Amino acid sequence: MTHPTIFSVALAVGGLVAAAAPATAQENFPTRPITIVIPYPAGGTSDGQVRMFQEALGKTLGQPIVVENRPGASGAIAAQHVARSKPDGYTLLYPNNGVVIAPLLNEKAGYDALKDFKPVTTTTAVPMVLVTNKSVPAKDAASFVEWARKQPKSVMYASAGTASYGHLASARLAQMANIKVEHVPYKGEAATTMAVRSGDVQMLLTTPSSAMLGQVQQGNLTLLGVATPQPSPVVPGAQPLNKVVPGFTSEVWFGLLAPAGTPDEVIDRIHGAVKQVMADESLKARLQPTGALPQVSGPAELAKMMREESAQWRDIIGKYNIKAD
Repeated sequence: MTHPTIFSVALAVGGLVAAAAPATAQENFPTRPITIVIPYPAGGTSDGQVRMFQEALGKTLGQPIVVENRPGASGAIAAQHVARSKPDGYTLLYPNNGVVIAPLLNEKAGYDALKDFKPVTTTTAVPMVLVTNKSVPAKDAASFVEWARKQPKSVMYASAGTASYGHLASARLAQMANIKVEHVPYKGEAATTMAVRSGDVQMLLTTPSSAMLGQVQQGNLTLLGVATPQPSPVVPGAQPLNKVVPGFTSEVWFGLLAPAGTPDEVIDRIHGAVKQVMADESLKARLQPTGALPQVSGPAELAKMMREESAQWRDIIGKYNIKAD
């Protein structure tokens, strides 16, 4: 017959061991490959960024990084997959701002950006820049805003498509600058550059491309400013737009989200590894020609940014009655 005291002690020790097991697994994370799910096709901006740091991040974490492309439904297919994955840190989403915007435009997106994910970190950011056709009599953001407010008709602006990030960001700039605008959607960034160059539209707020910056250098477009809080090395000499439109910033961020419920210890381990990898100067040098710069924000900071963006875009979508195509 087992003595009650011995039996009680055995139960207590067994309970401690059982309780310690998950913690030990978390402390040892990772013990197998980690999959990063990209919500866009192979060869795109998101895919290219992950490929740049994939090997280094794998070495830092001590396990291979597997890249999985799941494009479709404006990123919703990948977002749904990761949101429903086991919250153990082995399946991560590599989205941009679109992960916040999509469910605001489409109630059938199938996920809640603020409830279904646990933010891990941002990795990079690409600044938005404001350019105009050379016929617009403005050489900086201040003179452009002054000119635009005096126009009897709305200022025409281009974007890469209805409900695109450029569409929403331009609408927000117009609201904050108190100027009247009219949206003209195009198919893709290249078409928007040609539209503003030809004079079909007067204004374009977009991420900088080599083609667009080439048009600026040739004098066909005027670069009025960059939508970063401080001057950006991506477009040296460009004035931050918030100097003229207080509070206005606009950057396309990229980062990592984990399923809600992922342990804090796992989140911190991944964030720490990303921070170490993104500090490498050679990676920064490879990213800069694409318009991106390393920008690592912690879990709490990314969570705050997503909440603020959700409220901000909800307001703009409602005010301008923006609908997804």
